[in-house]
Amino acid sequence: MIRTVFIVVFVFLYAIVSGFKANAQMTLHDCMEYAVSQSTKMRIQEADADDARLTRRANILTLFTPEVKADANAYYTFGRGIDPQTNTYINTTTFYNNYGLDANISLFNGFQAVNNYKISKTGVLIAGSQTKQVEADVCLAVMEAYYNVVYYKRLAEVQREQVAAAEEAVVKARRQEELGQKGHADVVQMEAELADRRYDLINTTNEYEKQLLTLSDLMFWSEEGALEIVTDPALFANVPELVAEASSDAVVEYAMTYNPKVQVADGKARSAKLELNTAKWQLLPSLSLSAGWSTSYYTYPGRQTTPFREMFKLNGGEYVSLYIRIPIWNRLNQQTTVAKKRNAYNKASAELDQKRRDVETEVRMAIQDRDGSAAAWLQAQRKAEVQTEAYHLNLKKLDQGLISPLEFQTANNNYLKAQADEMASQFKYLIKQAVVKYYSGIAYLDQ
Repeated sequence: MIRTVFIVVFVFLYAIVSGFKANAQMTLHDCMEYAVSQSTKMRIQEADADDARLTRRANILTLFTPEVKADANAYYTFGRGIDPQTNTYINTTTFYNNYGLDANISLFNGFQAVNNYKISKTGVLIAGSQTKQVEADVCLAVMEAYYNVVYYKRLAEVQREQVAAAEEAVVKARRQEELGQKGHADVVQMEAELADRRYDLINTTNEYEKQLLTLSDLMFWSEEGALEIVTDPALFANVPELVAEASSDAVVEYAMTYNPKVQVADGKARSAKLELNTAKWQLLPSLSLSAGWSTSYYTYPGRQTTPFREMFKLNGGEYVSLYIRIPIWNRLNQQTTVAKKRNAYNKASAELDQKRRDVETEVRMAIQDRDGSAAAWLQAQRKAEVQTEAYHLNLKKLDQGLISPLEFQTANNNYLKAQADEMASQFKYLIKQAVVKYYSGIAYLDQ
């Protein structure tokens, strides 16, 4: 009995949790976090970052450990050959079996191993910066799509109120026509106004569904049920007064050092410099050390020979060798490589300077857009407040027959435009503010 009750309770709780997950409402932060976890761009970049870490590990092992290899072979010879035991020619079939163990380490190769390690270390940093950049791009795209959804959702709510008000006005006008208080032309005009409002609502609803589909696509939404978003009430608060934040120069200075785009370009320039140094050092001699052990076994089929174990031990030998390689003439291949690496370094340095200039321009434009959109939002709020008051006054005048339906339609259009402008300027400010915070060092997911 207890077990049955436990199973029923578990199934009930699981159903609740599953239903909650399917119908969970996503905030902006939830949408960005979900998109980052599902994005194929992030998965590709994470694979590239893992490759960079593997390359660094391989270069560390190359720098500090020798290369060790073992080999073995077996073969038959037929006809005339040298007898390993007497070192004389014999004419018979011989079976040979050789074993060897070899270790080799480079003592000096123009600091190639050291520079390769430094390059791979920089590569890991580059991959990390690229991951941050991809994450930022995904978050910004989701943020813009999210605010588009919220914009059309709120606009549709305003238009539904307009449709409801227009429907009531039409019903009232028809009664007044029956009582002789309004003419038929006024009623037709108000019915046309209602048709316009319904048409606008349909278009806004369709655009809302379209933007919601775009957001779902950017997020790679794969959960059961349609995506539902919820907005933070704080988003609809008044524009905060622009307090003295970090100066634009301070934001630019920070971005030109720590922005992922700059860090990637800087890492590539440093890697190009290391590759140039490596190419130059390859003009010098290289030195390597080898050591090994080998043994062999041989036998003549059909003849008595020393047992395998005893011969394996007797034929064993060790060796140590020091190898020096001095480049003299290689058809100017190395000089050509040095020239190409120098060009690559110059190109990477120029790209770094260009990237810093681009980031500086982006930061200054983002700050200007943020301040301008904040001022526009303040003005749009004032305009929306005035138009809202004017709309309600004109609605009362329409009920009292003091203005014509055509005059009310003009006032109504001004009211709707003011509401749309206020929402558009609000969301533009929120996006620009988030961009400036990002350039200041606050990731989108941390805002």
